[in-house]
Amino acid sequence: MNPAPGLFQVPWQEYVPALADGLLRSLGYTAAGFAGAVVIGLGVALLRISSRRLLRIPAAVYTELFKNIPLLAIIFITYFGLASIGIRLDAFQAGTLSLVIFYGAYLSEIFRAALLGVHPGQREAGQALGLGPTVTFTGIIFPQALRLALPGTGTMLVDLLKSTSLLVVISAAELMSQAQLIASETFRALEVYIVISAIYFVVCYPLSQLVLRLERRVQAGAPLSLRRYRRLAQARALLAAAETTSYSEVKP
Repeated sequence: MNPAPGLFQVPWQEYVPALADGLLRSLGYTAAGFAGAVVIGLGVALLRISSRRLLRIPAAVYTELFKNIPLLAIIFITYFGLASIGIRLDAFQAGTLSLVIFYGAYLSEIFRAALLGVHPGQREAGQALGLGPTVTFTGIIFPQALRLALPGTGTMLVDLLKSTSLLVVISAAELMSQAQLIASETFRALEVYIVISAIYFVVCYPLSQLVLRLERRVQAGAPLSLRRYRRLAQARALLAAAETTSYSEVKP
């Protein structure tokens, strides 16, 4: 039994540029895919809670369809399937589109549940104050729904980052593709994939902890936008000034 002496023999210093490029591409796929999935997910969620059945049905079909298809199958369809009918996408376009379609379906469910989680009385209160539907949604409903959707959305972000490894099947030049090339050159598959797994952990674990910390801050009442943070600071300053003034008037 002599596994230790030969466990790490890959000259990693020669592969640092390739790994860095692969990691940056993985982060690029994550950023583009998550941004697109949030837009699609929010749009589909709004359609699903619409009072019009004609809008609810297509949105429900989209959600149920892509929630029950493996991401790998969607990647094959966008890259190889569309090419067979004359629609040719490069690896970045096909990979990003696959991530948007797949995670858009899951995020739509998270956003729908969050929007329905806001008490109906909040909308009625906005109407009683004379606010229009758009102002009621953007100023009252959406901020509260955002707090409810944050935990699930953060989990989807980390999961999406890990799922970029599936893009290796279309040679997307992301981190797992680089690992495959290194393993084929060095024939050190165990060592290579252990190191690549460690890189994914180093990236994903801080991200998940950051999301968890943000959730705790939001649950504690921290504002989600800079505008609300400034308003809260101004309100606190006014309250402090009022307390100081009342104390000086009472003091003989």
